[in-house]
Amino acid sequence: MSDRPAGAEAAMKVVLVAPEIPGNTGTIGRTCVALDLELILIRPYGFDLSEKSVRRAGLDYWKHVRLTEYDDWSGFLADRAPRRGQLFFFEDDGTGGTVYDPAYPPDAYLVFGRETKGLPPEVLQGMEDRCFRLPMRSRHIRSLNLANAATAVIYQAMRGYLS
Repeated sequence: MSDRPAGAEAAMKVVLVAPEIPGNTGTIGRTCVALDLELILIRPYGFDLSEKSVRRAGLDYWKHVRLTEYDDWSGFLADRAPRRGQLFFFEDDGTGGTVYDPAYPPDAYLVFGRETKGLPPEVLQGMEDRCFRLPMRSRHIRSLNLANAATAVIYQAMRGYLS
């Protein structure tokens, strides 16, 4: 169970749009449990949530993930109606700067795309300035594993809210 009072909801949310690899989703779910964050998944998935690999990566914590699912991005937007300033998108080539640049509000939505293709153009349309990257120093690395990148971003975004 969460240490939060009953009925209290974690303000920051993690959103995975069309995740493909069950182990990454399980690992990100475990991070969400550790930080008492809601995990929002937007279909389609490249796996079934009941797969052992999701549970294996999430260990016995998966049952504690506060999970919300949406059929598509438009359904998410219609239901949640996030303000533009709440949305933070993360891509290898984010043009809005690095993950260290924004001041993340406590009610931010941290949005990540699928492992092989990133976020769909329709999700990023008009949000290019809200799309950030995690810096990499080596020219030998094209990208980081989604679970690793998401964890680094989540901890940076929550930096001012953790004690």
